[in-house]
Amino acid sequence: MTAGLFATRLGESGPRLVLLHGLFGQGKNFTTVARELALGARVTLLDLPDHGRSPWSTSFSYPEMAGTVARHLRAEGGGEPYAVVGHSMGGKVAMALALLHRDLVARLGVVDVSPVATTGMSSFGTYVAGMRAVDLSTLRDRAAADATLQAYAPDPVIRGFLLQNLRRDGDQWRWQMNLRLLGDELADVADWPDLAASPFEAAPYPGPVLWLAGGRSDYVRPEYAPAMRALFPRVQAVTVKGAGHWVHADQPAVFTGVLRRFLAP
Repeated sequence: MTAGLFATRLGESGPRLVLLHGLFGQGKNFTTVARELALGARVTLLDLPDHGRSPWSTSFSYPEMAGTVARHLRAEGGGEPYAVVGHSMGGKVAMALALLHRDLVARLGVVDVSPVATTGMSSFGTYVAGMRAVDLSTLRDRAAADATLQAYAPDPVIRGFLLQNLRRDGDQWRWQMNLRLLGDELADVADWPDLAASPFEAAPYPGPVLWLAGGRSDYVRPEYAPAMRALFPRVQAVTVKGAGHWVHADQPAVFTGVLRRFLAP
């Protein structure tokens, strides 16, 4: 993995907080939440590897991605610990970071994902097929890309989320994220490595953990609780009513309020 992640920083004082986005997202997806939290914290929004304006890599693994984030945070914060909050794929990165680089993690927030192989990723496979169906060599405008995607993502909100990755350089359109790698490695994105086993042999993370789930999502299920508690014994589970998988977008005020209470010293 390549270091030098793209970061946006908000806030002048208070504890350090980093927010990690999900698959096909960008750090800016947390901007509304970050502005509120920056009133009492120094907030970093990262574009994870192969996403947004961060460098691309040639392989995908959660330990590697967590290592890249760790190097960035050590350089940025001088070794000072962070509250780390991650959504979906970013939640798995955050969990790997806490287990493998625990000195950097003062407390952990895991948003609508579990330390298990994620089921229900077929929709993301459909989104990949849709983005690959867009002929970038003949694409006229963003509206034409939206029309192509409609068959694969009928929800206009989802299409807008995907199309935030479409960029134009001169006369040429491109996907800003590493669509080839992420699409090819979707099974690994959905998976979860056994970090308690060799070669990592990570011990359970001893710090406080918030496990935040959307009430209308199935990424966090009762049967996943034993796996979560085995790795994170101080876990506190909270379900946000009226929210799906994108909790911070569906219920931003509730999401921000829960995080503010969790982050309070």
